[in-house]
Amino acid sequence: MFDIQENLKKLPDTPGVYIHKDKLGQVIYVGKAVSLKNRVRQYFQSSRNMDPKVRSMVSQIEEFEYITTGSEMEALILECNLIKKYTPKYNVLLRDDKTYPYIKITSQEAFPRLVKTRLVKRDGSKYFGPYSDTGAVNQIVELLNQVYALKQCSAQAFPKGFRPCLNYHIQQCDGVCQGNVSKEAYSRKIDHAAEFLRGKSKELLRHLETEMREASEKLDFERAAQYRDYIMAAKALSEKQRVVLQDRKDVDLILVARGAKQRHVVLFSVRDGKLSGRETYDLQSVEEDTSQEIITAFIKQHYSQALTLPREILLEGMPDDRELLEEYLSGLAGHQVHLLEPKKGEKRALLDLAKKDVVEMVKTIDQRAQVRRERVRSLSQEIGKLLADMGYEEDSGNDREYRVEAYDISNTNGVDTVGAMVVFEGLRPDKKSYRRFKIKSVEGPDDYGSMQEMLFRRFRRALEGDEGFSVYPDLILMDGGKGHVNAALEILKALDLDLAIAGLAKDDHHRTRSLVYLKKGEPREFLLKENPLLYKYMGTIQEEVHRFAIEYHRGLRGKRMLTSVLDEIPGIGPAKRNALLERFGSVERIKGASEKELREVSGITEALSKKIREYFHC
Repeated sequence: MFDIQENLKKLPDTPGVYIHKDKLGQVIYVGKAVSLKNRVRQYFQSSRNMDPKVRSMVSQIEEFEYITTGSEMEALILECNLIKKYTPKYNVLLRDDKTYPYIKITSQEAFPRLVKTRLVKRDGSKYFGPYSDTGAVNQIVELLNQVYALKQCSAQAFPKGFRPCLNYHIQQCDGVCQGNVSKEAYSRKIDHAAEFLRGKSKELLRHLETEMREASEKLDFERAAQYRDYIMAAKALSEKQRVVLQDRKDVDLILVARGAKQRHVVLFSVRDGKLSGRETYDLQSVEEDTSQEIITAFIKQHYSQALTLPREILLEGMPDDRELLEEYLSGLAGHQVHLLEPKKGEKRALLDLAKKDVVEMVKTIDQRAQVRRERVRSLSQEIGKLLADMGYEEDSGNDREYRVEAYDISNTNGVDTVGAMVVFEGLRPDKKSYRRFKIKSVEGPDDYGSMQEMLFRRFRRALEGDEGFSVYPDLILMDGGKGHVNAALEILKALDLDLAIAGLAKDDHHRTRSLVYLKKGEPREFLLKENPLLYKYMGTIQEEVHRFAIEYHRGLRGKRMLTSVLDEIPGIGPAKRNALLERFGSVERIKGASEKELREVSGITEALSKKIREYFHC
């Protein structure tokens, strides 16, 4: 047993990070200290002056660990990393920090694209965001792609004879694949789009007005009306980008918004002196957490992932670790970053303006949160009732978000058979828990056998302690009827597992009709149309698992078809195969190429070109 008092005596008087754990060994709090000896001991002294949150945490501490560092700055960085890794219960946490969308310019490509993404990589691309309004992101991407006729396909090489896509034919792409646009001219378009994303709309509006005027002069009133609509959309998207700082600085403002049920952090972005965005972040915190504690936690977690940082961050109340945080942020940014609490002047006016906005915004936040809570509660109650009827759950009045796993099989006449597993936690898909399976032991079109292999592999890995499969579902859904349910039950019985299983049966129009399951060994059917909430929920899950399975199958089949044909030709290895595909774009075009055209590809000799022609035409 861990002796807390004895281990307190061993604590060093050095900077570091301490980790509190509960009786299950789970990390419940991570903190940093200038002196581990002094800081950790404070938790186990008299609780008289402790706030309720700390008292609650201390009552659950069964052991602690610590990691020494060379400085307080090293401790701060390590604390940030450990909080992200463990998401401890008693730390203030930034929720869903990787789910907000960004706008990405693929700068590493010869002709960059402008796309929405939720995954930020250090791949040479430029990222703008994150944004909380996905609809606005879609609107901005669509507007800029249409106005500047940017390339939207992912193709990188355009060999002779390359066929343009639909966007070219409907005049929404200038056709870089056809050589219609030089790299220099295309780069200017991308630069103008990037300027708009930075909050500078003047250049875009000037471009649109010029195009509209030219179209009018040519009596092309339909096209002029189109540019008029673009101008209105661009102004609507940038209307909040009013000048608020005369010195044209880049500044962030951070405020805490207190809703009725939850607290949020609101981040206002000022770029080039203009208010260019407002994002809202949900927090895991308790009532005892002060605004300064919340702001400090947000700054460390949010900016540790940001690609660019402003030179000034305006706050309402200064955190205790101001100098340390400034040093930390400056190290991340590569330039000096200051935390300021303005008392007067235009920055104070800007902060007051943001505070008024937050007061109004809180009303909407609470309304949205209440609607979502009601949906979660209603869904939980319905799933609870379903599980109770199946004999697996008695309480249908809770608000827990049930974990639902759905499985499907995809193949082409028994070839390239794959399995897919998707996971929903309550209303939301948990995409990081999705899994794909290439079926190995089943030959031919055997859905039951393929499903059994997939389930066996999934739950065997759970029983073996694989962390990627360690969480068990409350409900398993099979894409199929009674036969699929029976096949699944055989596997679970063999693994000595007792989990709720239901089949998603479809009607004659291939739409989700009912849930099929066994109760006391007898088949039962639950008609979903009698329950609109479950009908929509189950239909969404079935469509998602079907989509996920088909995508995997198509990718596998396409890869096999593209590679196997060329690999069967003597003398064609991976390098020459890839060179051929890059030059011609498809196997069909390689089939139709002449020997002369084939020899133009690097590595293809006269003898090889003849072998390729003979293979396809003899």
